[in-house]
Amino acid sequence: MSSERRHRGRAVPARAGLDVRRMLALPLLGLLVAGCGIRSTEVPTDFGPAPSRVQCSLSEPDTATRASQGLAVQVFLLCGSSLVAVDRVLRVPDGTADSARRVLVAQGLLDQLAETPSAAEREAGYQTYVRGGMTVSGPRAKDPEDTLRLSTPPTELSASALAQVVCTFSDSAAAEGDGSVILGGPTTTPLRRYDCTDEVRSQPGSRQPASSEVTDG
Repeated sequence: MSSERRHRGRAVPARAGLDVRRMLALPLLGLLVAGCGIRSTEVPTDFGPAPSRVQCSLSEPDTATRASQGLAVQVFLLCGSSLVAVDRVLRVPDGTADSARRVLVAQGLLDQLAETPSAAEREAGYQTYVRGGMTVSGPRAKDPEDTLRLSTPPTELSASALAQVVCTFSDSAAAEGDGSVILGGPTTTPLRRYDCTDEVRSQPGSRQPASSEVTDG
């Protein structure tokens, strides 16, 4: 075999052609080596769309229609890990005395809390821990006038259910409107004043809502 190759009419040594190819390959090899040094955590990887998140949002209700149906109220349901207010409507007879009205509103709110959220609410992530069948009554002879007594002692409710009840009652006409509510059970167990705090709304299942014993009637 000849030791020379012809290139455009000139003789080029075969070894020289080999050296040229090696020189051209070096930059490519450098790029490959540098590419191998990139950490995997720095390379964006597409694993498909992220899982859908709970929106905790619903379409705005028709205010005029709601007002014609009855008393517009709000109840607190769980969505994600916090309490979120949702709109409801209660029917309270006109002319009801304040003391009776408070109990009627409280019972209506309790019933609404126990209702299974609507399909739209469930799709948005809403749920309730309040069970049906619970009733509420007004104060006894020596109770403060804004006392609400539950047929199930508050201490026997789960932290989430009690948080729902406390925040719903304290934010309604069933309480005095100061962000708290006095609750008791069907027995003579001391009454307690429960507060709907920011912590209760943001972490309703972490612990029982803050409360203090009511000592005066």
